[in-house]
Amino acid sequence: MLRTIRGKAYVLGNDIDTDQIIPARHLVYNLDDPDERRLYGHFALSGIPEAQAGLPEGHVPFIDETTGQSPFQIIIGGKNFGCGSSREHAPVALTMAGVSAVVAPSYARIFYRNSIDGGFIMPLESRNNLMNDIRTGDEVEIDRENNILKNITTNKIFDLNPLGDVADIIDAGGIFAYAREKGRLASN
Repeated sequence: MLRTIRGKAYVLGNDIDTDQIIPARHLVYNLDDPDERRLYGHFALSGIPEAQAGLPEGHVPFIDETTGQSPFQIIIGGKNFGCGSSREHAPVALTMAGVSAVVAPSYARIFYRNSIDGGFIMPLESRNNLMNDIRTGDEVEIDRENNILKNITTNKIFDLNPLGDVADIIDAGGIFAYAREKGRLASN
């Protein structure tokens, strides 16, 4: 189990939808082909309007064009993160970009379940909206055991809601791995 996640934060606003996370025009790649799967990461968050990306600073590129990866490991989102269509490509895109966790006060249910069931990213709930307390580029650390997020840059600490029963699914690597681990699904 990954007890601590540390990295740079990327701050977004409220109501980030799945078409902003991975625009429909980039859904042409085969998730089963490793080279094509990487392209989802390259286009992650490419649908975010420049005025909203990297709030409150304004536009900050999420993907480093030279590497095709993001220098940000943790997304700080607003309410209703992952709303819109039910595409599972959204958490895949964030994972392929190098994101380990999203912290938001609320999620669209389907995005939350897709993140957990596929074992992609860790969707953590903050007790408050952190968009104005954390800046893009701040170094942050998530302590899963104590349910806190620490902004290393400002030395502020914020409470997170516990993951509860879904923690076991995340730690197993997704719903199918969890079912195999529990003997509810035959091993391959």
